[in-house]
Amino acid sequence: MEKTNSIYELLQNRKKKGVKSLALLLDPDDISLEAATALAKEAQAQGVDFLLVGGSLIFNQEVENLIRTLKKAASLPVLLFPSQAWQISGQADAILFLSLLSSRNAELLIGQQVVAAPLLKNLEKKEALEIISTAYLLIFCGNLTTATYMSQALPIPYEKDSVALATALAGELLGFKMVYLDGGSGAARPISPSMIQAVATQVGIPIWVGGGIRTAQDLRAAYQAGADVAVVGTSVEENPALLGLFTEAKNSYNAFPQTP
Repeated sequence: MEKTNSIYELLQNRKKKGVKSLALLLDPDDISLEAATALAKEAQAQGVDFLLVGGSLIFNQEVENLIRTLKKAASLPVLLFPSQAWQISGQADAILFLSLLSSRNAELLIGQQVVAAPLLKNLEKKEALEIISTAYLLIFCGNLTTATYMSQALPIPYEKDSVALATALAGELLGFKMVYLDGGSGAARPISPSMIQAVATQVGIPIWVGGGIRTAQDLRAAYQAGADVAVVGTSVEENPALLGLFTEAKNSYNAFPQTP
């Protein structure tokens, strides 16, 4: 992995060069520490770029144990993908500091962020955690996911590219460093290439896309539409053999990129 001063700088540099990244999302509620160890080792061997830790529920409060396990098993950057203020740990390398801009739920727009801010500032001062503000957009991808249910918010309709674009633009103009388009864990289908492309053609900050990516073809479609980072999780937890297919698709795309 390229050496930079920060993970965000790495993402910016890759975006400028058109280099795509792959992130593996692991939910402490859905994976054992033993399985996480095996997946982290395989992820590093196969060429995954980032490990994400988070989930919509997280009952067992094993966030820190999972992070320690991942960092012991692999040297990949570990990023927090929290849904609640308490899902913060200085053991991680960075946090996607999310605001659910597709929602009108004040708690997820700013409430949880206010609670988390003092702790995050303290960790930042200690250089223990890089904070990357992220405009988070939930997209309806055919089914009611846990993320949608727990947020108590209507997701952006699947076919409303213009709404996703306007929301992402608002996030960029408000100063967010990244945009995350998410269909939610276990989404019935991936976010449409037309929506990704609509956002990518007018938004200049790194774009993450996750939810419903189950095949190498889904992954390539997201990259071709303009995603800078594709996130996989449920499909790999269910079938770890897919990880190699995803990394092969990423490496192939980076070697022979295609114009949207």
